[in-house]
Amino acid sequence: MLLPVNVTFGIVLAVLLAAAAGVVAVAHLGPGRAREMAVAGLRAAVQLGAVSLVIGWAVRSVPLLLAFLVVMYAVAVRTAGRRVTPNGTWWLTALPIGAGVVPVVAALLLTGLVPVKGIALVPVTGILIGGALTATVLAGRRALDELAGRRGEVEAAMAIGLPDREARLEVARDAAADALLPGLDQARTVGLVTLPGAFVGMLLGGASPLQAGAVQLFVLVALMAVQAVAVAVVLELVSRGRLHREPVAASARGGTGGPDGGSAGRARGA
Repeated sequence: MLLPVNVTFGIVLAVLLAAAAGVVAVAHLGPGRAREMAVAGLRAAVQLGAVSLVIGWAVRSVPLLLAFLVVMYAVAVRTAGRRVTPNGTWWLTALPIGAGVVPVVAALLLTGLVPVKGIALVPVTGILIGGALTATVLAGRRALDELAGRRGEVEAAMAIGLPDREARLEVARDAAADALLPGLDQARTVGLVTLPGAFVGMLLGGASPLQAGAVQLFVLVALMAVQAVAVAVVLELVSRGRLHREPVAASARGGTGGPDGGSAGRARGA
C-alpha cells in the first residue's frame, strides 16, 4: 500500500494543511485566503471520504453512474460560475464546461475506449470536468478583469464603429488565452518534470509502463481539447456580453446589449 490510512496519515495531512494556511496568512496572500484554504482542505477530506463510499455503490448500475456524473458536472458549474462572477449570469459557465466535456466523453463511449459500465468512466470524466472547470475559471476571470481594466479602450473601439463583440474580443482574447498555459505546460513537461496521476495510478494498479503511458497521453491530449473548447466558449460569452459582472442596462434601450456598452452607445450617437 502506497499510503497507509492510519493516525500518522491524518496527523501529517493536518500539519501540511496548517502549514499551507499559515504561509498564506503570514504572507498576506489575499484577505480570507488562509481560512478558505483550511476549509477547502477539510472539505476535500469529507468529500473524498464520501465519494470513496458512494462510488462503489454507484458503479453497480448505469443510471446511478450517470447520476453521479451529473452531480459532478453540476458542482463544477456552480464552482466555476461563482469564481467568475457574483451575478445571475454565473450559470452560463455550464456551456463551456459542457461543450468541452460532453463531446469527448461521448466519443470515448461510442468508440468503446471507455465502457459505460465499470469504474473507468468516473475518473476519466472527472479529470476532463476538472480541466474544463479550471480553464473556464481562468479564462472568464482574466477576460472580465481585462475588460474592466481597459474599459476606455473598449469604449473607444465601439465609438469609432467597431462592433461591440469585436471590440471586446480585441481586449479580452489574449487574456482569456492564458487559461491554456497550464495544460500546455503540463503536456510539454510530462515525463521530464512530472509524472501525472493517471500514469502513476496505472503503474500502482499493475499496468505496464507502456499501458500507463498510453493512458496518460490520451488524458493529456483530451484535456487540451476540452480546455481549448471551454476557453473559446467563455470568450464568446464574454464578448457578447452574456457572461459579465456589470448589469446589462443598454440592451433594453436599444443600446449595445453588454457590459460597458451604455457609454459607448452614447458616444456613437454623439
